[in-house]
Amino acid sequence: MSFVGDTLVTARSFAEYQAMFALSREDLTGRILDCPAGAADFVREVNTRGGRAVACDAVYVGRSTEELAAIARAETDRGNTYVRDHAEDYVWRFFSTPDDHHDSRRESVRGFAADVARNPGHYVPGKLPSLPFTDSAFDLVVSSHLLFSYTDRLDHEFHVDAITEMLRVAVREVRIFPLVPMGSTEIYKGMDSLRDHLSTLGVDTNIFPVDYEFQRNADHMLVCTHTPRSVTPSGDAPSR
Repeated sequence: MSFVGDTLVTARSFAEYQAMFALSREDLTGRILDCPAGAADFVREVNTRGGRAVACDAVYVGRSTEELAAIARAETDRGNTYVRDHAEDYVWRFFSTPDDHHDSRRESVRGFAADVARNPGHYVPGKLPSLPFTDSAFDLVVSSHLLFSYTDRLDHEFHVDAITEMLRVAVREVRIFPLVPMGSTEIYKGMDSLRDHLSTLGVDTNIFPVDYEFQRNADHMLVCTHTPRSVTPSGDAPSR
């Protein structure tokens, strides 16, 4: 298994998010948290379209707009170098070539940097598994390329703590993509035990296919919801 090194600050597009998380028009009208958001262009696009989205990431802590833009550009180049060096591990449909991948990421960086400058309140410093939001602050939480991706450094307890924390701030559900670690083509080996553990904590989990595959065999998302017994009569998620 090959690893990219330090956790990447990625700059994914709105179109990627739609596909990775099977987002419907109805999903996009609710309050959405993207965590960790990195340098994605998703929040800008959602809010431009009349939605209500917030990004949260540790990389935002103590950094200016200019610093974040520079980091995002450098990380985009680093990520693209990894993709080029491991091109056989990727499916070239969403992106046609490594150059197309690089161009898309660079375009997302530009949108991200411009939006951070215009709407800094949409980009909140924070780090899993402890988020700076009140209970049930969002309808939906989406989480991309952290959980399950970095199994060389994130253990079972981190995954449990991160998922239950995201559910704390979600009224409805948490969607996580992908389920395949970086450098692998197999689903996270601890998935069954993780789902069993979450079930004991009152969390329902389901795995669904999505219409997106870039990393080979990474074409499913995990959807986590509160079990009926842990939901109050009003339909709101209970406080922790």
